[in-house]
Amino acid sequence: MVGHPRCVGSDDSLAADDTVAGVNTNDTVVDLEQLRERVRSLMPKVVEDLKELTRIPSVSLGSFDQTQVARSAEAVAELLAAEGMDVKVVAEGGRPAVIAHKSGPAGAPRVLMYAHHDVQPPGADAHWDTPPFEPTERDGRLYGRGAADDKAGVMAHLAAVRAWGDDLPCDVTLFIEGEEEIASDSLPALLEKYADELRSDALVLADSANWAVGTPALTTTLRGTVRAVVTVRTLKHSVHSGMFGGAAPDALTTMCRLMAELHDAEGNVAVPGLDASEDTEIEYDADQLRSDAGMLPGTQLIGSGPLTSRLWLKPSITVIGIDAPGVDVASNTLTASARAKLSLRVAPSQDPQAAFDALKKHLEDAAPWGAEVNVELDELGAGFSADANGPVYEEARAAFADAWQNEPVDVGIGGSIPFVSLFAEMMPDAALLVTGVEDPDTRAHGANESLHLGEFEKVCLAETVLLQRIARRLGSE
Repeated sequence: MVGHPRCVGSDDSLAADDTVAGVNTNDTVVDLEQLRERVRSLMPKVVEDLKELTRIPSVSLGSFDQTQVARSAEAVAELLAAEGMDVKVVAEGGRPAVIAHKSGPAGAPRVLMYAHHDVQPPGADAHWDTPPFEPTERDGRLYGRGAADDKAGVMAHLAAVRAWGDDLPCDVTLFIEGEEEIASDSLPALLEKYADELRSDALVLADSANWAVGTPALTTTLRGTVRAVVTVRTLKHSVHSGMFGGAAPDALTTMCRLMAELHDAEGNVAVPGLDASEDTEIEYDADQLRSDAGMLPGTQLIGSGPLTSRLWLKPSITVIGIDAPGVDVASNTLTASARAKLSLRVAPSQDPQAAFDALKKHLEDAAPWGAEVNVELDELGAGFSADANGPVYEEARAAFADAWQNEPVDVGIGGSIPFVSLFAEMMPDAALLVTGVEDPDTRAHGANESLHLGEFEKVCLAETVLLQRIARRLGSE
């Protein structure tokens, strides 16, 4: 990838190459290299603990064994309690989450650190090179479902707490969710019930990605999400294709024509009323994108405008599922009805309900051959756009530069993380940092998900440094 580095720090923040990472509110000076060595010495144990968490198949989707999600929450709670944190496992009608507290010096700011311990289904074992819940190290990476998304996020937070021991420079609260992968349905209730103990001066939400191996990133925009189910009906019942084909339309062909109305000839989304922007400060090399996405030779990129705007700031629509007769059981029949599930990613500023309304109208208006088209809402999630200025962002950029010895970049993420907007609404005055452990080769949600262990160590160091930088900066204001 080709990044566009930003300036790091400012006149009133610590320079990225300072040998002092910061000063806590006890006036204890900690040298950056001391912190680096401290974190490095902890990494073997941190990685072993990560492997133990990864062995737990904590898939939060309801069709999987939910006792494993409870087991995962208890395992996380035990790890945090071992670091002297005040821990509890909580639930409000959903999957169990973990809340843990540990105090720093009196009067120190509080930092809330978020990650999630639930994981996506692994898919077919045959698609994995090694078993998904048997973590395996290979070529400097750790393979396994959840090894990156997001149990490495859990362990990065724990590593920072572990590195400081009983000398935390600020108050730290960890919130480890148990149902992020199924849309965080009970999260609003949890945030409301535990608002007082979660409210913080700064938030570190570790569920995103870095720009490339060797280049850290802060995620400052997220697209919103709309999922919808489209049903097309053309016949009262299925009929023989030889007797009626050529005159009566079948639902599956009709659905194919309807789906083709979602994009123009270049691949741009053709739904009127959706927001779009091309204002990005960083570019993505086209050949690198083809490689990262695993595109087949000869396959063309779709859409127009800068690639980063297509991925981060403009809408995209994907057909993610379709109900139709399978090839192996197909017969000479005109299908009476067909269903498809659509995933619409919308610009960070877009109201997701308005986006759904626009999608629904477009599909109903485009109904081929007068077919009956029904569009039902499945899921909504708001986007996010950060105010990436202020002291906490300055210290975060400096902490990342400390850890990587390379300037961080601000990036968008084309995916949606609905919980981010919930935290932003709950704590509008707090600085909200979206960080992560993933890189372009992580394959989160796919087979052979993996974590780059060298980058993981840098994430752990960055969080360790960041706690002290925030304590120094906010404690002095």
